[in-house]
Amino acid sequence: MPDDSQDLISGGHLVAKALKAEGVDVIYTLCGGHIIDIYDGCVDEGIDVIDVRHEQVAAHAADGYARITGKPGCAVVTAGPGTTDAVTGVANAFRAESPMLLIGGQGAHNQHKMGSLQDLPHVDMMAPITKFAATVPDTARAADMVSMAFRECFHGAPGPSFLEIPRDVLDAKVPVDKARVPRAGQYRASTRNAGDPESVQKLADLLVQAEKPAILLGSQVWTTRATGAATELVRTLNVPAYMNGAGRGTLPPGDPHHFQLSRRYAFAGADLIVIVGTPFDFRMGYGKRLSPDATVVQIDLDYRTVGKNRDIDLGIVGDAGLVLAAVTQAASGRINGGAGKRKEWLDELRAAEQVAIEKRLPNLRSDTSPIHPYRLVSEINDFLTEDSIYIGDGGDIVTFSGQVVQPKSPGHWMDPGPLGTLGVGVPFVMAAKQARPDKEVVALFGDGAFSLTGWDFETLVRFDLPFVGIVGNNSSMNQIRYGQKAKYGEERERVGNTLGDVPYDQFARMLGGHGEEVRDPADIGPALRRARESGKPSLINVWVDPDAYAPGTMNQTMYK
Repeated sequence: MPDDSQDLISGGHLVAKALKAEGVDVIYTLCGGHIIDIYDGCVDEGIDVIDVRHEQVAAHAADGYARITGKPGCAVVTAGPGTTDAVTGVANAFRAESPMLLIGGQGAHNQHKMGSLQDLPHVDMMAPITKFAATVPDTARAADMVSMAFRECFHGAPGPSFLEIPRDVLDAKVPVDKARVPRAGQYRASTRNAGDPESVQKLADLLVQAEKPAILLGSQVWTTRATGAATELVRTLNVPAYMNGAGRGTLPPGDPHHFQLSRRYAFAGADLIVIVGTPFDFRMGYGKRLSPDATVVQIDLDYRTVGKNRDIDLGIVGDAGLVLAAVTQAASGRINGGAGKRKEWLDELRAAEQVAIEKRLPNLRSDTSPIHPYRLVSEINDFLTEDSIYIGDGGDIVTFSGQVVQPKSPGHWMDPGPLGTLGVGVPFVMAAKQARPDKEVVALFGDGAFSLTGWDFETLVRFDLPFVGIVGNNSSMNQIRYGQKAKYGEERERVGNTLGDVPYDQFARMLGGHGEEVRDPADIGPALRRARESGKPSLINVWVDPDAYAPGTMNQTMYK
């Protein structure tokens, strides 16, 4: 028995202290009896508690918070169905390399295997989709285990961790001097790695010698906050740059090295291709879309990713910012010989960009009704400012936007990532606006995607988190519908993919937000501006042509 004269602390308060030490200032949660002592600790530590309507939302919000801030996000859910509801959010963070901690409740130790309320083997379930999954065995270890989980989040490429805390462990109190409470900044080392110096020098040589180089700046460019280094390299060495995932916005639209629509053309004709912070997964055709004659270099935080699915000529494991800065430095003194000869190559790519733009131009300016999706995403792109964080949540409609919408600043593009999870939109809005209240948040939803987590629009109203939301409504899961039509014919194209005509503008108003319906393309811009001026969470329900499909959908590239 502890001495009554000793200072005691509970497991939940130890968890909160460890969260505070990591710099976490908000947790996303749905309440449950197993976890309430963490709330009490968070109140004492000044950590905000945002309670949502579904645990998937909590997990996605923690993922989104990590992407926006660069700090790990945290979601806290109860045992059993609370934890299983969060699985999709954790899996999405795993594939997107997003550092977050999910804390789940569990029945008391003395009820182990007795059939306690909501008892499930959470750790076994979470192990395949996390970098670390464990049970906190003792109250005195609670803060220590939280810090251990955060440490694992940043081992190699970032990712999620999971901790299960039995209720008796969480609620019990132990003497303060018996508990290890790691100090902020003193329990994990920097993971920034500048790469192998010989490989860095070799890449510098390749860039100087190349006549037709191209570089793809992937999500790790934002993860490692490498915007400055990436920008300096492409401008100094005169290299055309393409961006994907969270790497979008690294270069602003209009920058002479910013390219978007000519990537396939460039990768077919380049003599040197540098892939930074993105894997050779389905988005890259598993590496098959790169010219077989090009020299290919891959830079990544994770050794296991380099050279996976495609042979490479040079691989560098390291932090994108440090590696790119070192490459630029290694090329100094030889820059003119490499940069000056590439004007023709950049002009060639710019001409290819213009051809692609002109091909889409009639639809970008289309006055038809129902509204062409290209017109909608063109209006959204024109609406964005340098302070607009853009979030895409959908299938076909977001595929359209990926070809048109250009974020004006780094870190201002959010999409689910390679898991392709629908339903990230509302929780990403929640995280982005809570973490960066100075920013405008603009989200484009497919009507199918919004319906998955849309009830937490009420949470945005409750916590006063205004944003401009647009639903591209075609009453269909159109990306799947197209594939069914192509495979089975028109008579069976509507099986299992057709939704009702839902007036999402009315839904927004019902929950206390701003809502408008748009059927005329001329009304899109004014509606967007009114949503901005409303100062409320908003939804503009835009009826789009259900028979217009994005090129990526028609090519079914996601399955090839």
